[in-house]
Amino acid sequence: MHFLEGPLTIGIVFYFTYLTFELFARKGERMNLIEKMGQSAGPIDSSILKSQFSTLLPSFSKKSFTALRMGCLLSGLGFGLLTGLIICLNIRNAYVFEHHWERDTLYSVAYGAPVLIFGGFGLIISYIIERKDAKKDEK
Repeated sequence: MHFLEGPLTIGIVFYFTYLTFELFARKGERMNLIEKMGQSAGPIDSSILKSQFSTLLPSFSKKSFTALRMGCLLSGLGFGLLTGLIICLNIRNAYVFEHHWERDTLYSVAYGAPVLIFGGFGLIISYIIERKDAKKDEK
């Protein structure tokens, strides 16, 4: 797990640096919008407000599939871990390793690959279910 500390720390630092710069950039955009609205003598055009603030407000659809997505993803990850465990148990019984790092490398691949594969399958299944539901609503 020590190999994750460096990239994770760097990623977090760059992410929050980006968020800080984005915060100041949006503040400048908002100030410019307020100045434009103050300069216009007529009534405020609502299309300007919708176009400027559409990125700030979340758009909600009729149905939320967040629980379905998370459920499919977590069940896929669970199946992936179970598959990785089965693979590792079979590897341990079938092979005799000369070096400790060979076994660790093989176990990490045997756990990591199924988790990612089944997690991806879970998201694909979620997408298919959402798409069928959207087609059903259109009819």
